[in-house]
Amino acid sequence: MPSALQAIWYRERRPPLALRVLARGFGLMVQLRRTGYSRGLFRSHRLSRPVVVVGNLTVGGTGKTPLVIWLCQRLLRLGVQPAVVLRGYGGDAIHRSQPRLVRVDDDPAAVGDEAVLLAGRSGCPVFVCPDRVRAAELAIEQGAQVIVSDDGLQHLALARDLEIAVIDAARSLGNGYLLPAGPLREPADRLAQLDALVLNVAGLPDPQRTASALASRSFAMRLDGDRLCPLSGMPDALALASLRGRRVHAIAGIGHPERFFAHLRAAGLEVIAHPFPDHHRYRAEDLEFGESLPLLMTEKDAVKCRRFDGTDRWFLPVEAQFADADAEALMGLIRARTHA
Repeated sequence: MPSALQAIWYRERRPPLALRVLARGFGLMVQLRRTGYSRGLFRSHRLSRPVVVVGNLTVGGTGKTPLVIWLCQRLLRLGVQPAVVLRGYGGDAIHRSQPRLVRVDDDPAAVGDEAVLLAGRSGCPVFVCPDRVRAAELAIEQGAQVIVSDDGLQHLALARDLEIAVIDAARSLGNGYLLPAGPLREPADRLAQLDALVLNVAGLPDPQRTASALASRSFAMRLDGDRLCPLSGMPDALALASLRGRRVHAIAGIGHPERFFAHLRAAGLEVIAHPFPDHHRYRAEDLEFGESLPLLMTEKDAVKCRRFDGTDRWFLPVEAQFADADAEALMGLIRARTHA
């Protein structure tokens, strides 16, 4: 989304009247659509395997992808075979009606950057298709026992057994308005219908859980990463702390770039920040800054930049982390709903 809109979304003043009027129209469409599904005017497809949806109530990055990876790895430890389905946003495949199994070496321009990242990190099959029902059916044909729908909270055509929303605790729900006056895809009272709310508390020194209708079903998640991986594959990984006090260039084409830059600054780096739009398709010149300084990026950016030559370029993988009690409670809820 344009930076001017995001500035409106996360300030205390009311958005302009024109945006509020448009938001009312958007809210009416959301309500009509949900009513259509609840009354059977539109069909919601129930699959032969349980479905867990992980999504956002807001536009922009919240830490959803690391949570999907964490969830898939936990299911695998239980001996359950999950598969991830997603739209493939940012890739040309979103214009195709046939589901596609994503390979680690697929071009992100074809299937989307998040799909390639998930294929490499989740440990399970990943399928992209605008029609998530068809993608999930193919995944089940190929042996999936649980379907994890990435960013599928508003994709009501796919019936679900469990809904999890991820919220950036630092930005919360912004000004509380629907698009385009605010960042909300659905009204805030949608929180009451969710099974679990995961609060990404990364960067908060003393995180307090966001007050919501899900106070007893909210879980605090941190994104931790302290090892840099070389973009070229050589040499070995590098401790982030080894760059403490050094100036670095940092790029981020994610929903909330400042979270990445703040993580680097908290590690003691002097960051020259270069934010790009979410799902940005990088060109070689985007990575050239005329200085012999290390260049750092997110793992999501790295899947699109590996094809470019260059030295001293690094990416930072992050892992979702929960307190033991939260991890146990969240997985208990998932096991109960999916019979895993």
